[in-house]
Amino acid sequence: MVTTFSSSFKRDTNKNQLFLLLLPLKVAVIGLFLSSPVKATSLYQSETTNNVILWNNVALQAVRDTRMGPPMTARALSMVQTGIYDAWAAYDPLAVGTIVGNDLQRPDFENTLENKNKAISYAAYRTLSDLFPSQVTKFNNVMTSLGYDFTDTSTDTTNAIGIGNLSAQALLGFRHNDGSNQLGNLSSSGLAYSDYTGYTSVNDPLNINNPDRWQPLQVSNGKGGFVVQKYLAPQWGNVTPFALQSGSELRPTTGPKTLVSDPEGYKAQAQEILDISANLTDEQKVIAEYWADGPASETPPGHWNLFAQFVSQRDNHDLDTDVKMFFALDNALLDASIVAWDAKRAFDSVRPVTAIHYLYQGQKVNAWGGPNQGTQEINGEDWQPYQATTFVTPPFPEYVSGHSTFSAAAAEILKRFSGSDAFDFSYTQPAGTSFVENGLLTDITLSWNTFSEAADQAGLSRRYGGIHFADGDLMGRSLGRQVGGLVWAKAQSYISPTSVPEPSVNLSLLALGVLGVGSWLKRVFQKNNLIINHNFIRG
Repeated sequence: MVTTFSSSFKRDTNKNQLFLLLLPLKVAVIGLFLSSPVKATSLYQSETTNNVILWNNVALQAVRDTRMGPPMTARALSMVQTGIYDAWAAYDPLAVGTIVGNDLQRPDFENTLENKNKAISYAAYRTLSDLFPSQVTKFNNVMTSLGYDFTDTSTDTTNAIGIGNLSAQALLGFRHNDGSNQLGNLSSSGLAYSDYTGYTSVNDPLNINNPDRWQPLQVSNGKGGFVVQKYLAPQWGNVTPFALQSGSELRPTTGPKTLVSDPEGYKAQAQEILDISANLTDEQKVIAEYWADGPASETPPGHWNLFAQFVSQRDNHDLDTDVKMFFALDNALLDASIVAWDAKRAFDSVRPVTAIHYLYQGQKVNAWGGPNQGTQEINGEDWQPYQATTFVTPPFPEYVSGHSTFSAAAAEILKRFSGSDAFDFSYTQPAGTSFVENGLLTDITLSWNTFSEAADQAGLSRRYGGIHFADGDLMGRSLGRQVGGLVWAKAQSYISPTSVPEPSVNLSLLALGVLGVGSWLKRVFQKNNLIINHNFIRG
């Protein structure tokens, strides 16, 4: 049976894709947090959800409210869910924490739902407060609504509050030095997540000096003026991954087509985008819009978190199961962001809009002519992708597609966690709705029988939207699947270890120094003596 949601529960087309995906969960994630803490959790949680889903929705709304970019969103969600996992692991007889191993392990009689809820809430709260300082008042209200004292900074390892606070503290100590530049201390600007690598584009908004390289665009701000794009997070390939050794570990050995290496292929891929543009169907337009996940949305990583929430509801997950699923999912999305952004920086490749303007300047082309204009003969240098006029093309290079990498990695995790690729989900966009032009003549329904189908369509959507070439899409899918497999194996080494996990970058020196290497190893050996034959499948 296919589950269907209409666009009224997916996005406000006037606000650029604010999701309400999960009607059965009655999770109202589109509004602001309540100014009063009394019912703050009602925005994120229904009677059928658990605290993992609640804090996932709190994180997604913070992403929307702060307009966080895709790679930073992936990292933020990874941190929230890893903090939750590490706090929860203290109350699970099998799991090992990613940062402190088993040093926070509590005796079995304390492994209660009450303790788990409290520990993961404090871990999520501390992590979110660090990631989104402008949103702290809202997080305070959520804690108060749950009946927790957000001012309690206890680090007493004999209670759940201390477990949650310490889990977050160790995680933050590690991630503050992971190369993301969250604190802004690696760059002269002091701005969070700012570049410290000295990237400079060879092209400028008005001149294409090298048609093989990325060009920052001058785009409308929607208020009669223009803004010049700035490369979003060119340093991101340096971020410490969860499962990979480095961001360059999976870097493609063959890059995108260029005018130097393959002039005919370069021209052919540009013509393919023009052909798609000239023949866009209503369904293809809906596909491009549905997957766009641009500014003020939860971005592609958040989109797949909402899909995971659907899986949780569909498969009747309990809290323990959701801790494991979101832990694996969001660390796959983190590593996908690092791999994709490493390739983007390594190849610094041209976007379709720049290539088409360069190749067809002074020539007439048949293509989509802009909102409500249909297919027309237009000047090649005037061609625009099927996107909102204020977000013509994302502010970073083309190869590889982030959407493709994120989606393939997420689909791989959800497939493995569910034990099946079956998704059985659909989305209907009603006639007359669109955030690019004045609407559709009929309802359009997108259906995905499997997670893999959904991931493939997410990648294809960027070609329909004129954002990516085929090679960038297909290589992104390949990288994402590889990332998903590697992260799945790494996640299981923590969730259900059958041997002592290798000390890695995930075991921060800070955490080990505070809590003791010897104590950690002793506890891991003790735990493994009990679970050597355990085989984690799901749940």
